[in-house]
Amino acid sequence: MSVVKSALSDADLKTVSEALQGALVDLVDLSLVAKQVHWNIVGPRFRPIHLQLDEVVASARAHSDTVAERASTLGVPPDGRAATVAAGSGIATAPSGWVKDKDAVRALVDALGVVIRRMRDRVAATGDPDPVSQDIFIAVTADLEKHHWMFQAENA
Repeated sequence: MSVVKSALSDADLKTVSEALQGALVDLVDLSLVAKQVHWNIVGPRFRPIHLQLDEVVASARAHSDTVAERASTLGVPPDGRAATVAAGSGIATAPSGWVKDKDAVRALVDALGVVIRRMRDRVAATGDPDPVSQDIFIAVTADLEKHHWMFQAENA
């Protein structure tokens, strides 16, 4: 059943929909990883990192909604189900149990780095077929790079 029709060609829609779905999966997983670490961080820098993790969660959730709504706008049903996220994410599994503050920061630096690299690939892939979606990926990447910088500075 197709409810919404896109003005994009089938080939362009395929490229853009794959990019949007991949971004949705990565952003949902990033929010889950950051929240898992948020709940389990320990150490002398607990409080500021705990709060900083919530900022990442809020950003990832807001961006995932934007990405999912863009997919819907183009007539592509977004899929943020747990099994889909688990199967498609490029982020390593969050550490289990208590996480020392330094390790928590490293986990977020790594997770953000993976998502940023994949977002930059999506920026490149969507430039010609859909500059509107590309613009979303550019904004998401810029925001994630800011978080990445701040977490890298934590362990410098």
